[in-house]
Amino acid sequence: MLHGINHNMFGKRDPKQYGTITLEQIDAQLADLARELGVSIESYQTNCEGAMCERIHQAYQDGVDAVLINAGAWTHYSYGLRDALAILTVPIVELHMSNIHAREEFRHKSVFAEIALGQICGFGVDSYLLALRAAVSAAKAKQA
Repeated sequence: MLHGINHNMFGKRDPKQYGTITLEQIDAQLADLARELGVSIESYQTNCEGAMCERIHQAYQDGVDAVLINAGAWTHYSYGLRDALAILTVPIVELHMSNIHAREEFRHKSVFAEIALGQICGFGVDSYLLALRAAVSAAKAKQA
């Protein structure tokens, strides 16, 4: 689970869009669901684009089975992250707590869309949980 820029401020940042849930609470819910699904999950958050690229490269080296990413604002313009994600050969699920298509025009485009298996947005913390379910299902289907 890759959390992007400003996500460490969930719970304080724009509660109208993101509610009051914290990143730690999101990660705890993901960990609970991962246990229920019989998988493990590792969460990573950074505000540094280069550090996120390095973590994506590490995911490739580690041979992870799938990647969930909520890159925040990077979603709309970071071709560097897009190129790093394109190295991966596993399912990538893009997610957002808010409905990016119902927000400002610049948020309507995702530079990751062409390489992601799918995008889940607008369901608050449930976007994360739905994305984990989708990623686990896709990873299992790929391994079959």
